[in-house]
Amino acid sequence: MNVVIVFNHPHSGSYCNAILDVVIKGLTRAKHFVDVIHLDKDGFNPAMSAADLKAFVAHKAVDVQVIDYQKRIANAYHLVFIFPIWWDIMPASTKGFIDRVLSPGFAYDHHPRGFGLVPLLQNLKGIDVITTMNKPRFLYALFIGNLIKKVMVKSVFKTMGYKNIKWLSFTSVKSVNQHKREKWLKQLEDRFGGH
Repeated sequence: MNVVIVFNHPHSGSYCNAILDVVIKGLTRAKHFVDVIHLDKDGFNPAMSAADLKAFVAHKAVDVQVIDYQKRIANAYHLVFIFPIWWDIMPASTKGFIDRVLSPGFAYDHHPRGFGLVPLLQNLKGIDVITTMNKPRFLYALFIGNLIKKVMVKSVFKTMGYKNIKWLSFTSVKSVNQHKREKWLKQLEDRFGGH
């Protein structure tokens, strides 16, 4: 199966990069074809230009990088997003990817009866969102309200009509011990190795 990973973290020594490595390892072990879209290495521009907005309305991308990403995602059986939570939400590149790449006419369209959206990526059977943050889990849930679940899972993918969406959240990353971080990585590798 074709799995596309959308990765967003500029620091090669981050825990997100360690997560990326084990997810690739697990998926490869399970004989999946893995395609990594590395937003930082690709120099992806998250800002929507006037030309992008016009293309958005016309349902036809014009930016060559966006078109390339869309071609790669069109055949994906599974999508995996990996990014840190900064100021309680995703980094700008991930948000820009949603805005510019997962556009109408490609990822979704408006329902012909005028109510809601319909998904267009027919091959896509599941989406995983994997995040890291330094805030404790209960604080993020209690005071912030689990914004990633609200934004990525509900407002974006469920609104578009996609199913089988999971959010895997690794919290208090800086304060937990190395043994726990390694345990999480092993669990992730096993999870994706069993796909």
